[in-house]
Parts: sequence; C-alpha cells; structure tokens
Amino acid sequence: MLWLKAFHIFFVVSWFAGLFYLPRIFVNHAMTEDHAVRARLKMMERKLYRFVTPIGALAVITGLWLWIAYADQLAIGGWIHVKTALVAGLVAYHFYCGHLVKMFAEDRIAKSHVWFRFFNEVPVLVLIAVVILVVVKPF
Repeated sequence: MLWLKAFHIFFVVSWFAGLFYLPRIFVNHAMTEDHAVRARLKMMERKLYRFVTPIGALAVITGLWLWIAYADQLAIGGWIHVKTALVAGLVAYHFYCGHLVKMFAEDRIAKSHVWFRFFNEVPVLVLIAVVILVVVKPF
C-alpha cells in the first residue's frame, strides 16, 4: 500500500502542477493581441491539457483505490466526504479548463485576463483545503 500511496501523491502533485500552469497560460492568452503569440499559447494549452488529463485520471483512480483499501479506517471521519467533494469539484474544474482550451482555440473567449487571474487561484484553495483535511482530519 505504500507504493500505491507514493504513486497517488506523485499523480496528485503532477495534476496540480498542470492545473496551476494551464490557467496561467489562459491569463497570458487573454492579455495578448499578437497573433503569433496566440497561436503558440493555443498549442501550449492543448498539449498541456492533453498531457495532464491522464495524470488527473490516475490521481483519481489511485485515490479511489486507497479509499477502498482503507474503507474501514476512513469510515470514522467525515473529513473524507468533504475531501471527496473537493476532488469532485476539482475534476469539474479540470473539465472546464478543457472547455476553455477549446474556446481559446476557436477565438471565442470574452473573459478578461483579470477573470482568469482569479480563476487561476481555485486549485490553490482546493489544495490547501485538501491537505488540511488529509493531515489534520478536523472532523
């Protein structure tokens, strides 16, 4: 089980790296007027999203595997349900990022770089909450 935990942590860290960087690319994309820069950012967005999606899936799969393996220990606290809800929200965030990649590719984004700066902070807040829930287990 320690190997499974190690791989879960690796996949989660890698997934979050992508979720931190992709919205940052969106910020830059929303700010630029240069067509060559936009074309490069579109390529970066597409490639990063396609790379990080299977990593996110592996993070979720290994997390579910751990949940099943430790079901008897996890049943004593409500923190795991809050964590699961946050992860579900993060999965929705990930798929919304995929939608935004498509919208940017079609030049149909009307949101400002300021909106994307706030959007960029969502995974940071989720990560803080999940780490506190997993380590502290407050309830």
